[in-house]
Amino acid sequence: MNREGKAMRARARTALATGFVLLGGFLTAALAQSDQSKNPPSGLHPDLNDPRIAGDFDYGVCRGTDPKCYHDWAHEERANPPRVLIYTRTAGPRHANLGPRMTSGLNPPITPAHVVQNALIRWLAAKGVEADWTEDVTRITSLHRYRAVIFASTSRDTLFAHGRAIDPALAVNTSTSAHLDAAKTALRQYMRAGGAFVGIHNAFGTEYNWPYYEGLLGNANYYDHGANQNGDAVVVAKDSSTEGLPARWPFRDEWYNLRPFPTNVKFLVNVDEESLATRREIHPGHGKFHPVAWCQYYDGGRVWVTTLGHDGQAFTDGSSFPGQAQFQSLITNGILSAMGLLPFCT
Repeated sequence: MNREGKAMRARARTALATGFVLLGGFLTAALAQSDQSKNPPSGLHPDLNDPRIAGDFDYGVCRGTDPKCYHDWAHEERANPPRVLIYTRTAGPRHANLGPRMTSGLNPPITPAHVVQNALIRWLAAKGVEADWTEDVTRITSLHRYRAVIFASTSRDTLFAHGRAIDPALAVNTSTSAHLDAAKTALRQYMRAGGAFVGIHNAFGTEYNWPYYEGLLGNANYYDHGANQNGDAVVVAKDSSTEGLPARWPFRDEWYNLRPFPTNVKFLVNVDEESLATRREIHPGHGKFHPVAWCQYYDGGRVWVTTLGHDGQAFTDGSSFPGQAQFQSLITNGILSAMGLLPFCT
């Protein structure tokens, strides 16, 4: 009887412990469910600045802020005095500050309506830098003589030779004239030999479906923007491109939201989202850290980019546009640093 009594008491203790475990599980689940009603799972409100969520892709190249990623292979071919190429071809929406579409060739006629092109030519000339300009995709070849290639508010598949695919004479021609994306190859080889890429504003609305280009932008791309509105730009890092800028300065822009979010770059300037009246269209915004300019080394070359530059008045010297002088300084010094004429991304 004693042995049976001990066995019964042991079974009772086991059953009681199991009950407590089950009850604890039910209570934990209930509390979690109650808590989730107040705090939904993170997937509904992700931190889009977290690369684990936004995406930190491997583009198969050396990239980041380490100068070891730089290849100065083509230095003997680069022009002296220093020269850049300004590329403003649009294969989709066109910003008004670019003026009317240009004719083919290198350095076609430009008018006062070509506000961005005129400003970049003028600003760089004041620093002893010469400029060529084009919207002819067939001119994106043999780039090594340029210290930098500047994409200013280009759009969509700007490096694709549209129209050739439907020309019967070219559709059956396998010679160079049938190479529809030769400009992509040229840009990539240029970067690999120590070239420099500068992207301004809607350069982020360009080549969406080319992963190499997305990496060139710093693992970033345009998603949407709020209203064109006043806000406060905030310098977040010392750099030759931010030299002389106040810690905070007013500016007006569309303040692009990004997807994915840039990674392995040196962030230079943010926008304070608390200074914006409207922060977004669909994208939820970036909260307390919303970058608008950064730099990196990429696949052998230097890259300096900014999402700023929507309004033509920002490119108009002496205008009453908020932050015009600061914007001019940021753009000019950013280009000079990418060219290697100022310390780059230090």
